[in-house]
Amino acid sequence: MTHASDGPTTLSPARIRLALLALAMGGFGIGATEFVAMGLLPDMAADLLPGLAATSTEAANAAAGWIISAYALGVVVGAPTIAAAAARWPRKRLLLVLLAAFSVGTLASALLPTFELVVAARFAAALPHGAYFGIASLVAAGLMGPGKRARGVALVLSGLTISNVVGVPLITWLGQQAGWRVAYVAVAAIFVATFVAVAAAVPWQAGDPSATIVRELRVFTRVQAWFALAIGAIGFGGLFAVYSYVAPLATEVTGLPASFVPVVLVVFGLGMTIGNLVGGRLADWSVRRSMYLFFATLAGSLVLTALTAWHPLGLGAGVFLVGASAAALSPTIQARLMDIARDSQSIAAALNHSALNIGNSLGAIVGGMVIAAGLGYVAPVWVGLLFTVAGSALALATFSLDRARRRRGIPMPSVTGAIGAIVD
Repeated sequence: MTHASDGPTTLSPARIRLALLALAMGGFGIGATEFVAMGLLPDMAADLLPGLAATSTEAANAAAGWIISAYALGVVVGAPTIAAAAARWPRKRLLLVLLAAFSVGTLASALLPTFELVVAARFAAALPHGAYFGIASLVAAGLMGPGKRARGVALVLSGLTISNVVGVPLITWLGQQAGWRVAYVAVAAIFVATFVAVAAAVPWQAGDPSATIVRELRVFTRVQAWFALAIGAIGFGGLFAVYSYVAPLATEVTGLPASFVPVVLVVFGLGMTIGNLVGGRLADWSVRRSMYLFFATLAGSLVLTALTAWHPLGLGAGVFLVGASAAALSPTIQARLMDIARDSQSIAAALNHSALNIGNSLGAIVGGMVIAAGLGYVAPVWVGLLFTVAGSALALATFSLDRARRRRGIPMPSVTGAIGAIVD
């Protein structure tokens, strides 16, 4: 692809790259606002729940997991609601509104004084998350052109994974030195910078003038859509059961000092960055085979982490592979949802992030429960394995249903027409 439409003019390859970079910057900010809490969870627990922390550090850390779960639940609520209601909006305008909302919600998270208000702010800050990734993925798919759909999605998500290599560790370090509230102010500044970049670089794209809330919500009438959502929601619990409590896992089980937590987050982020890019490329080759491969790798990675987390090298290898295999699943599940959505592309692109953040919430909640029960910080890793096995079973079921449809001569869904409409 050498150009894309931008009203009456054409975009040069350099302009397309700048537009994709601006979209990825939003992913970078989202990765920071979502994942900084993982590394700063003990600090937030000590500051916001001082009475409980004085009694039991484990109980305070487990309770503070609600900060993570509240964000995840906000994504679940906001993604389908905003995507369905705003499908007719010009896509660039919608992206700018969502980035403004991110900026305000993240700043509120930094400034509000009590645990309950911070939890509420995290919920509000998460509402634009899924809609941003959904609309940005559609814009990126159009800029990339036919046959590169999953790679376009992966490029947008690369901002999130690179954030886990650079942004999250650096902002975690900043939070450890200057306080967790300063960390969230820094994240809000990233969103302001992204607003400027999107305004300057992303071409104007019309929304879908024929879209209606009813048509977008029609995706929920399809059994395969529910399978895809369940695969993301349950399967991704495996990642977040580990990631939510990686800071106390590193300090209490591996015996690393708190100053090494950002290093662990860098390793996690490197795995996610590589896995996301590999997943986007392989999903364009075969969604089904890629999903099987990445679920199997995630399961093996969780077992490795659980058995070797007591040693720094074991922890490093485990979190790298967990991050890589889970991140590779994200564009794969996104492509699957877009395949089965037909004319409900806006909501389908956003729903992937609702599903993944249900997994985020489930992983954090159940992981916190087993910690609070006194089973230790390795227990959430085994919980994650159970989620991963369940996600694998759902993947087998959904593709078995595809085979049954083919045997009966029912046409399989395709997203080619929808993506082609975006290109021009």
